[in-house]
Parts: sequence; structure tokens; C-alpha cells
Amino acid sequence: MTFTTLELQYRIAFDSESNRFLAIEVNNEENVAYGITIEQAIVALTEK
Repeated sequence: MTFTTLELQYRIAFDSESNRFLAIEVNNEENVAYGITIEQAIVALTEK
């Protein structure tokens, strides 16, 4: 599923090995941010 926030499109995934969520930018999949919650991952992605 793709989400859009302030013209930033991202996907959300869950890494079960590290128990963290990933927010991945759709247009640049090398831009990945992690967080314990989905919200933390999104905030970390938008701050990059």
C-alpha cells in the first residue's frame, strides 16, 4: 500500500527480525527510515 504525506509517497513494511517498521520512499527506495512504531518511521523518513 502506498501513502502520501506532503507530496512524499512511501510504503510501510515490518522487519520481523529487528521488530521495527520501515518507511520506504516510493520514488527512491534507498531512502529508508526505521521506527518502533509506524509513526516513528514516517517521522524519521520525513526528517531525512
